[in-house]
Amino acid sequence: MAQSVGKQQPKPHLREEWVGRVYTFLCILFLLLTIFSMVYFVASKGLSTFIINKVNLAGFLTGLKWSPDSEPPLFGALPFLIGSFSTSILAAVIAAPLGFCAAVFMTQIMPKFGRKIMQPVIELLAGIPSVVYGFVGLSVIVPLFRDIFPGQGIGIAAGAVVLSIMILPTITTIATDALASLPAGLKEGSYALGATRWQTIYRIVLPTTMPALLTGIVLGIARAFGEALAVQMVIGNSPHIPRSLFESTSTLTSAITLSMGNTVMGSIQNNALWSLALLLMIMTFVFVFIVRMLERRSKL
Repeated sequence: MAQSVGKQQPKPHLREEWVGRVYTFLCILFLLLTIFSMVYFVASKGLSTFIINKVNLAGFLTGLKWSPDSEPPLFGALPFLIGSFSTSILAAVIAAPLGFCAAVFMTQIMPKFGRKIMQPVIELLAGIPSVVYGFVGLSVIVPLFRDIFPGQGIGIAAGAVVLSIMILPTITTIATDALASLPAGLKEGSYALGATRWQTIYRIVLPTTMPALLTGIVLGIARAFGEALAVQMVIGNSPHIPRSLFESTSTLTSAITLSMGNTVMGSIQNNALWSLALLLMIMTFVFVFIVRMLERRSKL
């Protein structure tokens, strides 16, 4: 009897483990179904522009005019692509040095002060709504650019400055984690060879963590590439290729958000907007692929 009772004791644990496995499997299955459903829905809608409405793919990607109401309607997505890439890359160029310097300060120069004061302040930026960034950009940055530079102040430069502040927490957090996880033996070996702290930082610390730092930049660009509301408020939303940083333009996200509610489902204009969404999703996948490649490189 004692042996039979002892054999029956693990059964509740086995039942809990089975329940946990089934629950985990269902969650993963739901996640996969959600992702594939979204990809299928956006792809089917986006490809309808070229399959059903017979819009030329090359003309769509390289066209310079977006005029759905003209006869025949013109759908050129190149101004939106250039606007999205220019604002995102310029924002990363502005935010990356600031984020790296903040990370170096918090991990290599004054870790205690930086972790207690600077890191919470930088992380607070990630919780501010996008509309607040857009309103601040419209109230402060645009008038400042209008007084200093020619033009109305709206354009790529204003959008890039707003986006740089928005992606700064992403770049800084990833850079801080990468620098903090660096083995202490590398720095100690550099000090033992007579290197100064600054020589150790820019010759040992930064080159060693460069793949992780580049990952932060790519994630910041992906974050900026998909932002809609804040950029929409300061970029001008004019569907043409600007000749300077202080001319208005438009992005993929702003074009979708401004026009999607005014179109009829299934119309050629609605399908063209879904094609822009498909381009946006493809670029997101490209950014994820680049991040995976950088993570694999950092493990080598």
